[in-house]
Amino acid sequence: MMKQLSIFAENTKGQFKAITTILKEYNINILGSVTNDSAEYGIIRMVVSDPELAVEKLSANGYICKTTKVLGIELTDEVGTLNNLLEALFSSNINVNYLYLSFNRDSGNPIMVLHTDDTYQVENILTAKGFVSV
Repeated sequence: MMKQLSIFAENTKGQFKAITTILKEYNINILGSVTNDSAEYGIIRMVVSDPELAVEKLSANGYICKTTKVLGIELTDEVGTLNNLLEALFSSNINVNYLYLSFNRDSGNPIMVLHTDDTYQVENILTAKGFVSV
């Protein structure tokens, strides 16, 4: 199980850079990220090396932040592995709210970061089907 950092930010020039500057200042590594935007605001979701410190420092700089539990499923870097994961989720009647890519710095393998409604149950189901949760 992983903790994801979600940051609510104004959709203006330089916002993402301001966030990464704060993370860099406190030596917080971004391990995976996805952004969703609208005309005025966006949500930046990321897995970072120290989510608690990131929330503390970003909040102190006026950002609205929260952490959420997400799954990290390590896959092999081969054609069809994402499809195999999605098929396992579909056959178990599991909806994925969103997903994005990270990677295992030790093995070099991709890690799909995914959010579902019941993270613990989905982790158990996927583990039983032979997937590796990180």
